[in-house]
Amino acid sequence: MDSHFQLYIDGQFEPGAATFASVNPATGEAWARMPEARTEQVNRAVEAANRALTDSAWAGLTASARGKLLYKLAGLVEKAASQLAEIETNDTGKIIRETSSQIAYVAEYYRYYGGIADKLEGSSIPVDKPDMQVWLERQPVGVVAAIVPWNSQLFLSAVKLGPALAAGCTVVLKASEEAPGPLLEFAKLVHEAGFPPGVVNVITGFGPECGAVLSSHPKVDKVAFTGGPETARHIVSNTSNNLAKVSLELGGKSPFIVFADTDIQSAVNAQVAAIFAASGQSCVAGSRLLIEASVKERFLALLVERVSRIRVGSPNEMTTEYGPLCTERQLRNIEKVVANSVRQGARVLAGGNALQRDGYYYAPTILDCTGVSNADSITTELFGPVLSVDTFTTEQEAIDKANSTVYGLAAGIFTTNLTRAHRVSRRVRSGIVWINTYRAVSPLVPFGGFGLSGHGREGGMAAALEYTTTKSVWLRTSDEPISDPFVMR
Repeated sequence: MDSHFQLYIDGQFEPGAATFASVNPATGEAWARMPEARTEQVNRAVEAANRALTDSAWAGLTASARGKLLYKLAGLVEKAASQLAEIETNDTGKIIRETSSQIAYVAEYYRYYGGIADKLEGSSIPVDKPDMQVWLERQPVGVVAAIVPWNSQLFLSAVKLGPALAAGCTVVLKASEEAPGPLLEFAKLVHEAGFPPGVVNVITGFGPECGAVLSSHPKVDKVAFTGGPETARHIVSNTSNNLAKVSLELGGKSPFIVFADTDIQSAVNAQVAAIFAASGQSCVAGSRLLIEASVKERFLALLVERVSRIRVGSPNEMTTEYGPLCTERQLRNIEKVVANSVRQGARVLAGGNALQRDGYYYAPTILDCTGVSNADSITTELFGPVLSVDTFTTEQEAIDKANSTVYGLAAGIFTTNLTRAHRVSRRVRSGIVWINTYRAVSPLVPFGGFGLSGHGREGGMAAALEYTTTKSVWLRTSDEPISDPFVMR
């Protein structure tokens, strides 16, 4: 069993206070032991980040020099992409064809933020007072606790770490205890890139002695979290102690809206990508198909046929299109929700069962929930490969059903009518809207959600600004004595 993983604190690699087994979801067996950080190590990581924040080795760097470090890290990530992908596939069950391409693209996020580092400009204010000059400086918000889930973790850490480092912050990055291997390996690249000790710390561990200690620490200035709403509520509660800024990128129950005039075959392929890529384990998964009634039967016939041809197999094989779920807990929860939905009136069109093979495999599943608007599969974020189908007859009905959720992260709209695409995209309450495509990302484009999908944005310039705060500087340019010290100027 692989046991080479270590925590990275204050520029040094070290074992955890304890270790725990990490299970390969494709086999259901432990493949590695992971280091567990507990209270003392979490505190040391935060203290190291706090020291580094004002140490000349980091604070004394120019913004351009910070950018060069990010460029170097980007090159190292790109070079190590295949090795990181193999670890991620073993630890999470995500197919190697996705982890390898996704991690290679993660390098572009570090390059983008490397380029932004010296472009976070201040401004001059033409103040309404004589003999005064005022300017605003952008300064780092401080110590950042970045808490990421197991899925797409190299990407989800890059959209936090990249802008935070570009802004001059320091970071304690907590990897999910479900599958922390890739980020613990990534720490070696941070070390090799030459970031000063304490600027980036990488830990993992369990809630009470790791996540809770980190998010409530008095020297943490910002918490950037990706995960589920329940954990987010705990984090928000924890930050009542340190009054840290919080950005939350949470889950979704994203609508995939198909109008009758669309290219049906193209929309079918996009729907497969939206819900069955990564075995549905994506916060932006298009899990609610809203199909115009007149093309429902045709669309579903093509979709069911395409789903029957998805290649299920070992996630380590490049030909595999569909792998296991990450944990047995997910598998059991999906079984329960699908069974409840069927009892509520949903009709199984494809899948609906665990696959008879080693590991945590669940079949790609399509449930026709037409007329069963309260089915559990429609209202519950499953984080798995279950598509719920409903219909509409008018544009307004499509919009109403799309917005009938507490979430608001992503949406897909499929139509060849340009004016309709504009109308519907404006009215769907979602932080991301894809038109005639789905699951596309770029470092230049911010993303985030509304409602229980969180707040704050990641990606783009908007994210970098969230890791800064402004300082206003006043300069009196007159040499005359201040006339009356008891009057506010």
